[in-house]
Amino acid sequence: MTHNARERFRATPKLKLRDKDADDTTFSTRAANPKLGKSRAKTLDLERTAGLIERISALQDKLYAQHKQKVLLVLQGTDTAGKDGAVRALFKGINPMGLRAVAFKAPTASDLAHDYLWRIHQHVPMDGEIAIFNRSHYEDVLITRVQGWIDDEECKRRYAQIRDFERMLAETGTVIIKVFLHISKEEQRERLQERLDDPDKQWKFNPEDIKQREKWDDYQRAYEKAIRETDAPHAPWYVVPANSKTHRNLVIASLLLETLEGMELSYPPPHPDLSSFTVE
Repeated sequence: MTHNARERFRATPKLKLRDKDADDTTFSTRAANPKLGKSRAKTLDLERTAGLIERISALQDKLYAQHKQKVLLVLQGTDTAGKDGAVRALFKGINPMGLRAVAFKAPTASDLAHDYLWRIHQHVPMDGEIAIFNRSHYEDVLITRVQGWIDDEECKRRYAQIRDFERMLAETGTVIIKVFLHISKEEQRERLQERLDDPDKQWKFNPEDIKQREKWDDYQRAYEKAIRETDAPHAPWYVVPANSKTHRNLVIASLLLETLEGMELSYPPPHPDLSSFTVE
């Protein structure tokens, strides 16, 4: 089965986030074979994802050994969209050498004393590394705009600054993949309720999530605007339907694998001087 995730899920210039699109599973095994039962199709999708992770791991080993290029994977989405879950599911089988996950929480006093990109720039990937951002600099044109902490003019300036920042990263060897995890409002409600109902998950619940949920439509429009304003060939946005966690992981793994395959990674050539060495 051949797929092109980068083409299929690339954000469009006239992006509109619709709840019904969050249920899209056209990338799944069952879409290609509707006669498959849901359980069997899920098993096959999990197997497909595991196979993709193995291939990602092999390429990450070359990326780390080559030590020239680097990859930045940005995961954005509303509360409960699955950013943490995607990181756990997709990277637990990857060699931690050359892999780093960074979760951006509310800025500290020190962060606020600097420009908003200061704390981000400290965590961009080094040569040979894959860095995963769980939230990112995009919070500074999302929550800040929805809450009214910045006005339209400042938001417009920040879009331009983010475009410049990402272009600089790309021009200095960073391959950028930006993923918006698209869930529906009803799916978020169910996931928040699940956290409340399960004592082992209540630690994840934050009453502030309920307040932010009241501004669901405002956040959807803010995401649309931010994605349209900052999508670029060197820093593409992908909108991944994420109501299905299995489908979400399959698509993200496909996006990452296709990106790594396009980087022409290889191990460094053998050093000629080492051919005369013998280990006694």
